[in-house]
Amino acid sequence: MGVRLTPTLLRRSLLALTAAAALALAGCASNPASDPASAPAPSSSADAASGTCQYPADGQAAKDVKAPDAEPTATGEVSATVKTSAGDLAVTLDADKTPCTVNSFLSLGKQGYFDGTKCHRLTTQGIFVLQCGDPTGTGSGGPGYSFKDELDGSETYGAGTLAMANAGPNTNGSQFFVVYADSQLPPNYTVFGHLDEASTKIVAGIGAAGTADGGPDGAPKTPVTLLSVTQN
Repeated sequence: MGVRLTPTLLRRSLLALTAAAALALAGCASNPASDPASAPAPSSSADAASGTCQYPADGQAAKDVKAPDAEPTATGEVSATVKTSAGDLAVTLDADKTPCTVNSFLSLGKQGYFDGTKCHRLTTQGIFVLQCGDPTGTGSGGPGYSFKDELDGSETYGAGTLAMANAGPNTNGSQFFVVYADSQLPPNYTVFGHLDEASTKIVAGIGAAGTADGGPDGAPKTPVTLLSVTQN
Protein backbone atom coordinates (compact mmCIF):
# COMPACT_ATOMS: atom_id res chain seq x y z
CA MET A 1 0.00 0.00 0.00
CA GLY A 2 2.89 2.41 0.64
CA VAL A 3 5.04 3.92 -2.10
CA ARG A 4 8.83 3.67 -2.13
CA LEU A 5 11.33 5.17 -4.52
CA THR A 6 13.16 2.69 -6.71
CA PRO A 7 16.97 2.71 -7.06
CA THR A 8 16.53 3.96 -10.62
CA LEU A 9 14.61 7.00 -9.46
CA LEU A 10 17.22 7.72 -6.81
CA ARG A 11 19.92 7.94 -9.48
CA ARG A 12 18.11 10.54 -11.56
CA SER A 13 18.70 14.28 -11.60
CA LEU A 14 17.59 16.60 -8.81
CA LEU A 15 14.54 17.66 -10.80
CA ALA A 16 13.46 14.08 -11.28
CA LEU A 17 14.21 13.38 -7.64
CA THR A 18 11.94 16.21 -6.58
CA ALA A 19 9.04 14.67 -8.46
CA ALA A 20 9.94 11.22 -7.19
CA ALA A 21 10.15 12.47 -3.63
CA ALA A 22 6.59 13.70 -3.95
CA LEU A 23 5.65 10.07 -4.44
CA ALA A 24 7.13 9.37 -1.02
CA LEU A 25 4.42 11.46 0.59
CA ALA A 26 1.98 8.60 0.28
CA GLY A 27 -0.17 7.42 3.12
CA CYS A 28 -1.58 3.93 2.73
CA ALA A 29 -3.05 3.76 -0.78
CA SER A 30 -2.00 3.78 -4.42
CA ASN A 31 0.50 6.17 -6.04
CA PRO A 32 -0.31 9.86 -5.71
CA ALA A 33 -0.27 12.15 -8.72
CA SER A 34 3.00 14.11 -8.68
CA ASP A 35 2.75 16.25 -11.81
CA PRO A 36 2.66 19.92 -10.74
CA ALA A 37 0.55 20.66 -13.82
CA SER A 38 -2.22 18.44 -12.57
CA ALA A 39 -3.21 20.42 -9.48
CA PRO A 40 -6.56 19.32 -8.04
CA ALA A 41 -9.71 21.35 -8.08
CA PRO A 42 -10.49 23.10 -4.79
CA SER A 43 -12.10 20.67 -2.40
CA SER A 44 -13.20 20.30 1.19
CA SER A 45 -14.22 17.48 3.49
CA ALA A 46 -16.77 19.72 5.17
CA ASP A 47 -20.31 19.86 3.82
CA ALA A 48 -20.88 23.55 3.11
CA ALA A 49 -24.48 23.43 4.31
CA SER A 50 -24.17 21.26 7.40
CA GLY A 51 -20.59 21.94 8.47
CA THR A 52 -20.01 18.23 9.04
CA CYS A 53 -17.15 15.96 7.98
CA GLN A 54 -17.14 12.49 6.50
CA TYR A 55 -14.69 9.80 7.62
CA PRO A 56 -15.67 6.61 5.77
CA ALA A 57 -14.03 3.32 6.69
CA ASP A 58 -10.97 2.58 4.57
CA GLY A 59 -9.18 -0.67 5.36
CA GLN A 60 -7.87 -2.00 8.66
CA ALA A 61 -6.60 0.41 11.29
CA ALA A 62 -2.92 0.15 12.17
CA LYS A 63 -3.91 0.86 15.77
CA ASP A 64 -7.28 0.61 17.47
CA VAL A 65 -8.97 3.98 17.14
CA LYS A 66 -12.39 5.49 16.54
CA ALA A 67 -13.23 7.79 13.66
CA PRO A 68 -13.67 11.45 14.70
CA ASP A 69 -17.04 13.01 15.35
CA ALA A 70 -18.61 14.38 12.17
CA GLU A 71 -18.99 17.87 13.60
CA PRO A 72 -15.70 19.70 14.24
CA THR A 73 -15.56 21.73 17.42
CA ALA A 74 -12.28 23.61 16.98
CA THR A 75 -12.30 26.97 15.22
CA GLY A 76 -9.74 29.58 14.24
CA GLU A 77 -6.10 29.08 15.08
CA VAL A 78 -5.57 26.15 17.42
CA SER A 79 -2.38 25.78 19.44
CA ALA A 80 -1.09 22.23 19.88
CA THR A 81 2.07 20.46 20.97
CA VAL A 82 3.60 17.48 19.20
CA LYS A 83 5.91 15.91 21.77
CA THR A 84 8.73 13.93 20.18
CA SER A 85 11.90 12.20 21.32
CA ALA A 86 13.81 15.03 19.59
CA GLY A 87 11.96 17.81 21.42
CA ASP A 88 8.56 19.43 21.63
CA LEU A 89 7.14 20.89 18.43
CA ALA A 90 4.83 23.87 18.86
CA VAL A 91 2.26 23.95 16.08
CA THR A 92 -0.59 26.22 15.11
CA LEU A 93 -3.47 24.46 13.34
CA ASP A 94 -5.85 26.23 10.95
CA ALA A 95 -9.27 24.93 11.95
CA ASP A 96 -11.15 27.43 9.79
CA LYS A 97 -9.44 26.55 6.52
CA THR A 98 -9.05 22.81 7.19
CA PRO A 99 -11.71 21.91 9.78
CA CYS A 100 -11.95 18.20 8.99
CA THR A 101 -8.19 17.68 8.87
CA VAL A 102 -7.68 19.45 12.20
CA ASN A 103 -10.64 17.56 13.66
CA SER A 104 -9.05 14.23 12.70
CA PHE A 105 -5.56 15.20 13.85
CA LEU A 106 -6.76 16.30 17.28
CA SER A 107 -9.04 13.27 17.64
CA LEU A 108 -6.19 10.87 16.89
CA GLY A 109 -3.97 12.75 19.31
CA LYS A 110 -6.58 12.64 22.06
CA GLN A 111 -6.99 8.89 21.60
CA GLY A 112 -3.24 8.31 21.86
CA TYR A 113 -3.01 7.02 18.30
CA PHE A 114 0.32 8.73 17.64
CA ASP A 115 1.91 7.79 20.98
CA GLY A 116 5.05 5.71 20.51
CA THR A 117 4.92 6.05 16.71
CA LYS A 118 8.22 6.42 14.82
CA CYS A 119 8.62 8.98 12.04
CA HIS A 120 9.47 6.61 9.24
CA ARG A 121 10.76 8.80 6.40
CA LEU A 122 13.15 11.67 5.86
CA THR A 123 13.80 13.28 2.48
CA THR A 124 16.96 15.35 2.10
CA GLN A 125 17.10 16.25 -1.60
CA GLY A 126 14.55 17.83 -3.91
CA ILE A 127 12.08 18.21 -1.08
CA PHE A 128 12.88 18.43 2.61
CA VAL A 129 10.34 16.66 4.77
CA LEU A 130 10.00 14.42 7.80
CA GLN A 131 7.03 12.08 7.49
CA CYS A 132 5.25 10.61 10.52
CA GLY A 133 1.90 9.26 11.70
CA ASP A 134 2.03 5.55 10.85
CA PRO A 135 2.06 3.28 13.94
CA THR A 136 3.51 0.45 11.84
CA GLY A 137 6.54 2.56 10.92
CA THR A 138 6.38 1.25 7.36
CA GLY A 139 4.55 4.05 5.53
CA SER A 140 1.61 1.76 4.82
CA GLY A 141 -0.47 2.13 7.99
CA GLY A 142 -3.50 4.28 8.60
CA PRO A 143 -6.38 4.81 11.05
CA GLY A 144 -8.92 2.67 9.22
CA TYR A 145 -10.75 5.65 7.74
CA SER A 146 -10.05 8.29 5.13
CA PHE A 147 -11.22 11.82 4.43
CA LYS A 148 -11.20 14.32 1.62
CA ASP A 149 -8.58 16.91 0.79
CA GLU A 150 -9.08 20.48 1.94
CA LEU A 151 -7.35 22.40 -0.84
CA ASP A 152 -7.82 25.67 -2.69
CA GLY A 153 -4.94 25.29 -5.17
CA SER A 154 -2.78 27.99 -3.59
CA GLU A 155 -0.92 25.68 -1.22
CA THR A 156 2.82 26.21 -0.82
CA TYR A 157 5.29 24.26 1.26
CA GLY A 158 7.73 26.59 2.97
CA ALA A 159 9.83 25.69 5.99
CA GLY A 160 7.61 24.94 8.96
CA THR A 161 4.63 23.71 6.95
CA LEU A 162 2.54 20.92 8.46
CA ALA A 163 0.66 18.96 5.80
CA MET A 164 -1.11 15.68 5.18
CA ALA A 165 0.56 12.87 3.29
CA ASN A 166 -1.71 11.12 0.83
CA ALA A 167 -1.76 8.57 -1.96
CA GLY A 168 -3.89 10.51 -4.41
CA PRO A 169 -6.97 12.71 -4.17
CA ASN A 170 -9.08 12.34 -1.03
CA THR A 171 -7.04 9.56 0.60
CA ASN A 172 -6.00 11.33 3.81
CA GLY A 173 -5.61 9.24 6.94
CA SER A 174 -3.12 9.67 9.79
CA GLN A 175 0.19 10.23 8.03
CA PHE A 176 1.51 13.78 7.87
CA PHE A 177 4.76 15.53 7.08
CA VAL A 178 6.74 18.48 8.38
CA VAL A 179 8.65 20.64 5.88
CA TYR A 180 11.98 21.74 7.36
CA ALA A 181 13.29 23.73 4.36
CA ASP A 182 11.41 25.41 1.52
CA SER A 183 10.20 22.69 -0.87
CA GLN A 184 8.63 22.67 -4.30
CA LEU A 185 5.58 20.41 -4.30
CA PRO A 186 2.37 20.50 -6.32
CA PRO A 187 -0.60 21.83 -4.30
CA ASN A 188 -1.93 18.32 -3.74
CA TYR A 189 -1.28 18.03 -0.01
CA THR A 190 -3.58 19.63 2.56
CA VAL A 191 -1.73 22.24 4.59
CA PHE A 192 -3.35 22.26 8.02
CA GLY A 193 -0.83 24.06 10.19
CA HIS A 194 2.63 25.47 10.80
CA LEU A 195 5.46 25.00 13.27
CA ASP A 196 7.08 27.92 15.03
CA GLU A 197 10.68 28.86 14.21
CA ALA A 198 12.26 26.98 17.11
CA SER A 199 10.34 23.81 16.29
CA THR A 200 11.27 24.04 12.61
CA LYS A 201 14.93 24.23 13.65
CA ILE A 202 14.53 21.00 15.62
CA VAL A 203 13.28 19.20 12.52
CA ALA A 204 15.95 20.86 10.37
CA GLY A 205 18.55 19.39 12.71
CA ILE A 206 17.09 15.94 12.11
CA GLY A 207 17.29 16.64 8.39
CA ALA A 208 20.90 17.76 8.65
CA ALA A 209 21.86 14.42 10.22
CA GLY A 210 20.57 12.68 7.10
CA THR A 211 19.08 9.26 6.62
CA ALA A 212 20.13 6.00 8.24
CA ASP A 213 21.61 4.65 5.01
CA GLY A 214 23.02 7.95 3.75
CA GLY A 215 20.62 8.12 0.82
CA PRO A 216 18.34 11.03 -0.07
CA ASP A 217 15.17 9.27 1.07
CA GLY A 218 14.73 6.83 3.93
CA ALA A 219 14.48 6.40 7.67
CA PRO A 220 16.07 9.30 9.56
CA LYS A 221 19.52 8.63 11.01
CA THR A 222 18.34 10.35 14.18
CA PRO A 223 15.38 8.23 15.31
CA VAL A 224 12.27 10.29 15.98
CA THR A 225 9.36 8.96 18.01
CA LEU A 226 6.08 10.77 18.53
CA LEU A 227 5.22 10.77 22.23
CA SER A 228 1.90 12.62 22.16
CA VAL A 229 -0.20 15.17 20.28
CA THR A 230 -2.20 17.48 22.51
CA GLN A 231 -4.28 20.60 22.10
CA ASN A 232 -3.00 23.38 24.33
